[in-house]
Amino acid sequence: MSVLNVDAACVGRQILAILEAWGMAPDLAAVAADIMVETDLLGVDSHGVSMLMMYEDMREAGMLALDARPAVVRDRGCTALLDGGASLGHPVSSMAMSLAADKALEHGVGVVGVRNSHHFGAAGLYARMASARGLVGLVTTATRGMTLVPPRGTAPVLGTNPLAFAAPAGRNRPFVLDMSTTTVAANKVKVYHLNDRPMPPGWVVDPAGQPVLDPRAGMDYVFKRPEGGLTPLGGSLELGSHKGYGLAMMVHILGGTLTGGSFSPIRNRTQKPGDPDNIGHFFMAIDPDAFRDEGEFESDLDDVIDTMHAAAAADPAEPVLVAGDPEAATREQRLRAGIPIPPKLDAHIRDICARSGAAYLLQSSQ
Repeated sequence: MSVLNVDAACVGRQILAILEAWGMAPDLAAVAADIMVETDLLGVDSHGVSMLMMYEDMREAGMLALDARPAVVRDRGCTALLDGGASLGHPVSSMAMSLAADKALEHGVGVVGVRNSHHFGAAGLYARMASARGLVGLVTTATRGMTLVPPRGTAPVLGTNPLAFAAPAGRNRPFVLDMSTTTVAANKVKVYHLNDRPMPPGWVVDPAGQPVLDPRAGMDYVFKRPEGGLTPLGGSLELGSHKGYGLAMMVHILGGTLTGGSFSPIRNRTQKPGDPDNIGHFFMAIDPDAFRDEGEFESDLDDVIDTMHAAAAADPAEPVLVAGDPEAATREQRLRAGIPIPPKLDAHIRDICARSGAAYLLQSSQ
């Protein structure tokens, strides 16, 4: 079977049909579906429609309260705290960044935390929401799983703990950095498994610190086995990337400890069947006009981006890029050609539709 290329709107309808069949309110399901589709359009295949398998598992385990609505529990000037109600993290996170942006436009900065949430997709989507309103955005989140093996360790104790940063330019696209604090996000291993491709060395290691290339073994080490896992950002276990490990800790402190979210090694010892994960997120928006005259920040950032694009390239056919460029190019291509759905993923979606009662809607855009 070949890869199915599906129009973005069709993928959105499929996600929406499944989420509503699971009992999610239509308005909240629409927010989650839009974010998941945009994630796939940007080429972040690990965090879009392919997450439906994990969400189904969480729902079946009684961990997801898909009928819950996010709520504000604290609101103090330029800060606020929201509760996600143990539902999917997309709606509460969209609400949180919108509120942070509103506060930034009023106070110069807005900081909003989220507790009692679950997986929220790709952090970069929420940072982009800030830049779309002319603001600088910073997003971090705690994570559900333990996948990062620390320097000198054999077993994982942290998650991928991603962070994202976006800044608006004038004539250029926004600068958008979206990254995990592991060498690669855990769900990238899932993408390689779905596509039957060997993984690059340095992503996953076994308990002896040796590289794992087989994506099936990689899935076991990252998602099932108690030892082995992902390397910290910046290098293999032999190199001992203490900075990447420290960055992962910092992200958890902002996204988890500050907001009241759980810490995976502790939660896994105390969590009872059906208990939510209580994932925490952190959103900050900054108004450049609080520091500069209107338009100066964007103009200077344009100069920075132009300078980077004009840097000498090792291969003239492949010019120097800045963060956000690859995703923008992928989005343009997928808007034309469709979002690729590999056969394994298509089979999973068909099965989810059959179990949930949702209609199977995917069809080739060609």
